[in-house]
Amino acid sequence: MTQFTKNDLAYFGGPKAIPERDDSLFHWPIVTDEDIAAVRDVLVAGNMSGTGITKEFEKEFAQWNGARFALGCCNGTASLTAAMWACGVGAGDEVICPSLTYWATCASALQLGATVNFADADPVSLCIDPNDIEHRISKQTKAIVVVHYCGTPVDMDPIMEIARRHGIKVLEDVSHAVGSLYKGRKCGTLGDIAGMSMMAGKAFAIGEAGMVLTNNRELFERCIAFGHYERTGAPSRFNPPDAQITMPSLLPYIGLPLGGVKHRMNQTCAAMGRVQLKYYQERIEEIDRTMNWFMDRIEAEIPGLIGHRPTTPGSTNGGWYVPCCHYDPAAFGGCSAGLFSDLIRAEGMHCVNGINNPLHLHPYFHTADIFHQGCPTALAFGQRDVRQGEGACPVTEAVTDRTIQVPWFKHCRKEEIEKYVAGFVKVATFVRENPGFIAEK
Repeated sequence: MTQFTKNDLAYFGGPKAIPERDDSLFHWPIVTDEDIAAVRDVLVAGNMSGTGITKEFEKEFAQWNGARFALGCCNGTASLTAAMWACGVGAGDEVICPSLTYWATCASALQLGATVNFADADPVSLCIDPNDIEHRISKQTKAIVVVHYCGTPVDMDPIMEIARRHGIKVLEDVSHAVGSLYKGRKCGTLGDIAGMSMMAGKAFAIGEAGMVLTNNRELFERCIAFGHYERTGAPSRFNPPDAQITMPSLLPYIGLPLGGVKHRMNQTCAAMGRVQLKYYQERIEEIDRTMNWFMDRIEAEIPGLIGHRPTTPGSTNGGWYVPCCHYDPAAFGGCSAGLFSDLIRAEGMHCVNGINNPLHLHPYFHTADIFHQGCPTALAFGQRDVRQGEGACPVTEAVTDRTIQVPWFKHCRKEEIEKYVAGFVKVATFVRENPGFIAEK
């Protein structure tokens, strides 16, 4: 095995493994003249706030996913808020949600007058642990919110069984996992309803947009009623009638959004989305081949690093949004994930330890008084006090010390990627063979 000294590491002034990074290996989304022309046509026509192009995108996106209904939204947060309201979440209610996620997954529960009962993550998938859900269910629980974290599908079968037994809805956050498969089925079609972000940093990236997916007509109509005044069926001076709402309980309100918000997708995003969807499957298949090859190489060369990827047959990581590895400090002489990441970054590669911070510890869910009521909003509408402190979700709380993010390759150029593997091997070998260095740090 090759020996490495401090002089070999870029962190100490040695040569970088990647002296000049080829950004085309990582650039995303892939924007071509076809995307630009589609967006330009919307701009030239002055049709940014219409719905015709968005409806076509919705149809195509629903068909590609194998869902009955899709509804375009202005962003992922809006789609998740509408889906939560559609599931019946309101004042005094609870939702169960993983603590290991981005705030937009569940923060709007408080906006609806509900509270969040956070569940821990599974140590392998990093998604919500199916074994940490049922004991959290109460009479106030309206929905289980699951997140296909970093593209890896949630183990949905046991969660759906729990939800059906208790008569509660399952909402999928698919922001990380557009195109991911769970046992051969696309994420977003597994629960009762799904919401997702399509902002510029995601795997399916079309600007600043979101989408609702569902096979349930009632939930679909409720999402329209919540934030789409121009899609309810009432004519306006700007849009023709759109016969969507049929539910008697919603008919008196058509013409105004029940949520008092406007969730309409900008049609520049819809136009780009139609183009991106045409090539998305082909592009994420290349990403999947590339990232699996990279993870295979890392695991073969570096004991103590294990790629975060699905273990269930027929399941995939889709576009591999935020690829990461499980990191075992003991395999590297006690070197922390943070220090290991610093060493890797110095070599010219992306690497940080951890992903999202535990939401169950954030003051927003403990003390924030959003509506100026003189008490925490998490308790202001008769909710149970389900606030949690340190130690409540131990797997989630340890993620920063047990994971590292790795480069997100978009193209299968193995000769170039092998240099990244070599850089990881150099750092890992040095750390393992020089425990004195760790003591110094």
